[in-house]
Parts: sequence; C-alpha cells; structure tokens
Amino acid sequence: MTHLMIVESPAKAKTINKYLGTQYDVVASYGHVRDLPAKNGSVDPENNFAMIWESDPKAKKRIAEIADKLKKADTLILATDPDREGEAISWHIIDSLNKKGALKNKKIQRVVFNAITKNAILKAVTEPRNINQDLVDAYLARRGLDYLVGFTLSPILWRKLPGMRSAGRVQSVSLRLICARENEIKKFVSQEYWQIVTQLKASQGQFEARLHAIDGKAIQRLGITTQEQAEDLKKQLEHSQFTVESIEKKDVKKQPSPPFTTSTLQQEASRKLHFSSAKTMQISQKLYEGKSIDGNIQGLITYMRTDGIHMAPEALNACIDTIKNQFGPDYLPAKPRYYKTKAKNSQEAHEAIRPTQFLFKPQDISKYLDKDEYALYNLIWKRTLGSQMADAIYARTQVNIKAHKSDSHDLGLRANGNILKFDGFLKLYGESHDADEKDSAAPPSSGEKSNDKRLPAIDDNENCTHISTQSSQHFTEPQARYTEATLIKKLEELGIGRPSTYAAILSILQTRGYMIVDKKQLVPAYKGLIVTAFLENHFGKYVEYDFTANLEESLDRISDGKLNWQKVMQEFWTAFYAHTESIKDLRITQTIDELNDMLADYVFKKDEEGNIVRNCPLCRQADLSIKLSRHGTFIGCTRYPDCNYTRTLGDAKNTDTNDTEEALQPQMQILGTCPETQANISLKTGRYGPYIERDKVKSEKKPKRVGIPKEWPAADITIEKALQLLSLPRLVGLHPETHKEITADLGRYGPYLSCDGLNCTLPSVADVLDIGLNRAVDMLHNKKNAPKGSSKNSREKKSNILRHLGKHTETGIDINILDGRYGPYIKYEKLNVTLGSQLSPDTITLEEAIKRIDEKNQKK
Repeated sequence: MTHLMIVESPAKAKTINKYLGTQYDVVASYGHVRDLPAKNGSVDPENNFAMIWESDPKAKKRIAEIADKLKKADTLILATDPDREGEAISWHIIDSLNKKGALKNKKIQRVVFNAITKNAILKAVTEPRNINQDLVDAYLARRGLDYLVGFTLSPILWRKLPGMRSAGRVQSVSLRLICARENEIKKFVSQEYWQIVTQLKASQGQFEARLHAIDGKAIQRLGITTQEQAEDLKKQLEHSQFTVESIEKKDVKKQPSPPFTTSTLQQEASRKLHFSSAKTMQISQKLYEGKSIDGNIQGLITYMRTDGIHMAPEALNACIDTIKNQFGPDYLPAKPRYYKTKAKNSQEAHEAIRPTQFLFKPQDISKYLDKDEYALYNLIWKRTLGSQMADAIYARTQVNIKAHKSDSHDLGLRANGNILKFDGFLKLYGESHDADEKDSAAPPSSGEKSNDKRLPAIDDNENCTHISTQSSQHFTEPQARYTEATLIKKLEELGIGRPSTYAAILSILQTRGYMIVDKKQLVPAYKGLIVTAFLENHFGKYVEYDFTANLEESLDRISDGKLNWQKVMQEFWTAFYAHTESIKDLRITQTIDELNDMLADYVFKKDEEGNIVRNCPLCRQADLSIKLSRHGTFIGCTRYPDCNYTRTLGDAKNTDTNDTEEALQPQMQILGTCPETQANISLKTGRYGPYIERDKVKSEKKPKRVGIPKEWPAADITIEKALQLLSLPRLVGLHPETHKEITADLGRYGPYLSCDGLNCTLPSVADVLDIGLNRAVDMLHNKKNAPKGSSKNSREKKSNILRHLGKHTETGIDINILDGRYGPYIKYEKLNVTLGSQLSPDTITLEEAIKRIDEKNQKK
C-alpha cells in the first residue's frame, strides 16, 4: 500500500520524507490552495453565507500535481498544521480534489503532530482521524466575518473619508487601543513631587533611607509637591536625632514563568532580542520545520502557534532530568510544576513552545544556526528549563527609623534591603522587565542579581548618625506608548484576536499607514487617528473591546462544536448591515465637523490657557478645518478659495500640540542666523521631507536650500549642523598630481567625493565634513583604477545582502534579499524582483520569493 502525504511547506516535506519509508510520498501544498476572491459577492448572506472559493494559477497547478500523484497512491494523508488554519487547508485540499473526481476509492486520513521529529511523525501516522469539521466551521466563520466587514465598511470609508481604508474587524480594535493610549498621553497633566533621601551611619556601616512618614502618617507619592515643603523637611532631618524603631526580616520567594505560548514568545523576543513579532514567527517556523544537525534534519521546537502552557509527560520528565544533571537536585522544586493559563478565551489543545529534545543545548548546536535562530532557540530552551526549576529566594529586610526633634514633626524613614540568597531558576533564565513598565523598551538585564541592595548589620533601638540629606524633584509621567510586546499582552488580556494573528495585525496597520514604529513604540499616524475617530463615532459598538472579545469567544465555541457558525454570522450580519445602511446618508461636512472636535488636540494650536485656537493665521476671518482628499489629509481655511491657506498635518512622529502653526506650508522652525549674512536659517518640512533654508540675500536669486541626510534626525538639527550643511560643497584640497580641486558634497544618492569629473561614494555623511586629503586621494585612485564592472559586483557582495532566503527548490540557485538604491529586492541569478509594499525583508519566506520570481519570468 502506498501513501501520499500533504504538508504545507517544501522544507517540512523534505524533512518528513527522510523519516518515512519508500511507501510514503510527501509533497507540499505551499499553504492555502484557495481563497475568497477580492471582489463583492464572494460571501452571500442571502444564501446561508455560501462562499465562492478561487485558486490562483499556481495553486491550480499544485492541486493538479497532487491529483496526478494520488493516482498512484491508495491513501491520502493530510498532515497540515495542527490548528484551525491547518485544518482549513486540509479541508480545501479535499474539496478541490473532490471536484476533480480524484478521490474515488481513496482512503483519506488526517494526522497531526506537535513537533517534526522522527518519533512524533511515526506516532502520528499510527493515530489518524477525520477532518475536524468544527475547526473548519470556525475558520469559515472567521474568514466570512472579516470579508463582510471589510467589503461593507471600506466603501463607506472611501465615500466619507476619501483616501482611507478599513483596517479590518480585529485590526480596527487594535488601532483603537494605540490611539486611545495616544489620547491619554496628550491629555495627561504632569504633577510635580519631591523625594527626600538621607544617608545615615550605623555602627557597622552606612546606608540610605527614604523619608516615609510624617507624624506616623505615610507619605503618598504626591505628598510633597513643592520645593518649599521639601527644603523645610530637609532642614528638619539635618538637625534631627535618628533611632532604629523596628527591623523586619523575611524570605521572599519568586516563582518562574511558564513555558512560552505564541504571544509570550513574541513579547519576550521583542523585549530581550528586539525582534518584531513577524520576525519571531518567521524564525520560530524555521526552528519548528527543522535544521540540519550532523547531516540529519531535526525539528528543534514544538509547534509555535499555541496558547497552551503545559508539556507532555515525557517532555516534562526529560526537562527535569536535564535540570538535575546540569544543576543538581537543589535546583528542582519538591514536585513538578503544572501550569494553567489565565488568558481569556484560551484553547489549550497544544503544548507550550518547547525544545523537542533537551539534549540539544543551544551552545552545542550554535554552529548549525544563524545568529537570530540561535538567539531565539536559546531563549526558548532556557525559558522551558527555567519553568521547572526551583524558586529564587530573596532575604528582604525593612528598617524603620524615627527622626525626632523637640520643636518639629516626628519624621519616619525607611530603608529596604533585598539580597538574593538562592538564585534558583534565575541561574538559567533572568526575567526581563514587565511589559507595562515605563522602561520596558530598555535592554533587559542578564538577571535579578543586579537588583540586590545590601544593608549593614543594624540593631533594634540603635542610634544612627546623620551624614547628608538630599531632596530631588520629580514629575509624574503618562503611560508609555504601546510597544509590540505590550500591545500583544493587552490584546491577549482582552481576548481580542488569536496568538497566530498578532503578527499579521501589526503588519497590516503598518502597511496601510495607520501607525509607525518609532524606537519600538507604536505611534498612530494621522490616518490612523482619523479612521479611529470616525469608527468610534459611527461604529462604536463594533470597535468596543468587549464586543470584539465576545465575538472571538463565539468563534472559539464554534471550534468546540457548541455553536452553529452560520447562526453566529447571521446574528452579527443582521445588526451590522442595518447599522451601515443607517449612516449612508451621512454628509462629509458632518464627518469633518466631528473630526475637528475629536482631533482638536492633535491638529490645532492652543493658547497659553490651553484653549483650542482655530482662527486662520492668513486671513484672520475664518476657522481652520481638517480637509479630506484622496491624495491626503491636510489643514485648510474654511474660506477657500477666497483664502488659500493650507498646511500639512505633520507626520506621526511629531504630534506635539505646541508645534508652531502660524507658518504656511511648509512648516518652519528658525534655528538661528548666518554669521556672515545675518540671514535667518530655518528648518523646514517640505514635500520631500525636512530641509535647511537660508533666507535670500541681495546677491542671491533665491534662498539657499539643502536637504537633511537620512542619518540625521530632523529633531537633532542645531544651528551648527545647519551651517555645516549650508557650507557644502567642502573643499578637501588640491590633488597632488593634477592640482585639481577635490570636493566633498551631498548628492541625490548620498555623500561623495568629486575631482576633475571623477566621483567616488563616501561611506557616511560624517566623511563629507571631516575626510582628509590623503584618504580622499587614495579613494579616488582606487576608484579610477578599479576593474571594469567591479563597482557593481562589490556593491552586491557588501553588507547590502539583507537576508539569504535559501536555494530555489527546482534549480538549487541561491535567492537573496538585497538592499538597493530604491529599496529591498529579491536577487536570483540576473533577475531582480521588487518586494512591493505588502512584503518585508524580515518576513518574506522562500516560497513567497519563488512565487515572485516565477511571476516575473512568466511576464518576461
């Protein structure tokens, strides 16, 4: 008997083929073979939500190949991923083959495995089952809902908000979270407070104590709000006597975190490794599908799309044995730890993400992995082992000290000591900062030991000597903007989306220009703020967190067989369609008025008293207003065309409400004056980005302008830097042989040297300003004498190769992602293929690249 097994990727097929005998033929479907066409009518609410599925030419070819191979097989084994999406792919394959009449007299089996190892594969083929229709129904409901929302909501947005698009059912709610946090930051009013710290000396040493109470009443965080209060208390402490009132000592235990789920892996990889969620999923996919270890393909981690946090018994035992052998029995708890997830709407069908074999220590297999693969595998290996290790134990000491003076208040001070007595799981896995902390974007520490704070030996009722007292001013700060890690954590807490969708959510919001990522922070763009304001005003119910979470729960209940998918869709669609019909007559002028009110803090200036100022700075006769067009959104005067004042909204990085708004477009900031001409030098923002401009003087026909290099953030431009840019081109000196001038300048394609018609690229902007004559002569000489064509080859061989994707599955030729003059592109032999706006160098897969290459060849 022969078997045809279908998996999703060629890499997985290649690995599994080696584990199974010659009776098995393993082929790849390359993911989904069908999808809903991107046109109206693909989902029919009037016909019980019937769906029209369509395959692209390449998918049709793959189905035909599968059908041809199936003629020689007795059994069709569907081994796609063990989740809802994998179940749907198997269902699509069966339905497609059925319509071709290829399944007659064929036995059909569905098998699942959580790891690509020989034992897991061989065990899976002995435990076949049927397609889980409940999982398929949940997929159909989710796909149908997203389609109907997108194709119903987008036309409304196009009409009411020209140039805007819907972000999608779940993406819109995620964007609302980002915008809501930005609103909190905008409206936050900072408050001043002071802290007072005293250095004291006991018999055994010095220590630091903080002012904690006045007359026995604890000081709240904002208890000391003025410098006068702080100075008065400081003077009292400087003339007080200090006595130790009480000492409290106790041991505190810290427990390890459970093994990774999809979302916690994305969060921790973001905080510790600075990986995007998309990059984390891409690398974990490679580790799951397998790497060549000593000539054998070996899956290194279990399936990476899961919200389960438990481990299989055999894996748990192997984990415990590894801890005992490597660290000793003291590092094991009294009994194994069993974790239960607290995430809302969790489905624990799969294990946590863990190493398939604990014998594969990261340092032992590092030579088989690239830098990023090693970093992520190391994180997973340590987190998994750490989850079964003993608690860390701290000795915590709290010393309460009384500062007394006969003619003033009794002041209470407190000193805390925190000493690590037993490192436990921290010996292997140092916890990173909590995702909600203000400094969550900072690089994590290697462990907890850095937080140790030791106190000298102190006795009860001991008198201490005052050394010094310092008061320090502080201000309250708003919550930080979301990072990918904190947003994923929030979405999981609210029960919005599923672990496998978080990377796609963030990617879509970026691709559509609704947000940007600035130093790991998610900052809403004006497009995102406008779309969110409109949806909150007219589709408030559908962007509510609870409504979306409840709908997610209904989808999970469908997958459990507890709800009918068509009934869930009918209930949603009936109300949603009626609501969209009710706002079709909404006028654009009404929409603009609402946006002016909701986004006033972002787009209009405020006076000294904090009141919104909308008066046009040009005509002084009318108000400014948001203007919408399919080419973009801007601010303009409501008297147009009588008054043609306009200005840009600015980009998402610059949302400070105190920005100067009197200036006409482009926006302007005067940096200083030119020491030679006394003309103003300004930083402006134009159509092509920020630039420096020196006002026109009598000897000039027009003002001198120079663009700001990309390496220099506009916010960091000073008058000194502006003068340097305006002084270009810079004379480096005369060539010692030709006596021609050598100049350094910034051009269209970056910094360069020029001499007698010969140009030579400089590595950085800094070189333009400080390169010396000798180095310049050497670079020009090397450029002049370089072999013909070597410049192009060297450029390709340099570090502009962003990623090596692998080899073409048919030709075996390398496929790379290169960084070109006009952006990243795919390089295959002599063929260059642009990535386009939908793909990123960090997330594109080998299969997607091959698809682009084949499409380009077909067009040729």
